[in-house]
Amino acid sequence: MQTVKIEPFNIIGIAIRTTNENGQASREIAELWGKFIAENIQSKIPNKVDSEIYSLYTDYESDHTKPYTAILGCKVDTLDHIPNEMIGKSFNGGSYVKTTTRGDLMQGLVVNQWSKIFEMDLDRTHIADFEIFGEKAQNPSDAEVDFYVGIKNE
Repeated sequence: MQTVKIEPFNIIGIAIRTTNENGQASREIAELWGKFIAENIQSKIPNKVDSEIYSLYTDYESDHTKPYTAILGCKVDTLDHIPNEMIGKSFNGGSYVKTTTRGDLMQGLVVNQWSKIFEMDLDRTHIADFEIFGEKAQNPSDAEVDFYVGIKNE
């Protein structure tokens, strides 16, 4: 676990409003991934900076126990053209705790890592948290995923 500074960035992708209550987010975010893959959303996102996929959580009602918006998409250099049925969002960046985990994406890798993060004593901002699925996440049975949790400046 390390603290890193994230520069401001833009993202375009597809989104849902969900909650962690009763495992709802696990189901709904899995469905969002299904749509993202089945409809090849990544190829429809204009002005991508790279091929990394972001799973971003924002617009928290209060903290991780209340509703929030999940966006699945890519970092882009401009929000000038947002395709229909997609969302574009700009973030200010800031201080983040970065953790990395490795394992089988189909065996709850992401959900299990968030469970660990929820138990950490972090002074979270609840503005934006995200995972990055880059080159090391291409093999679903042995994926390496980076997690970024927004924290208040010390």
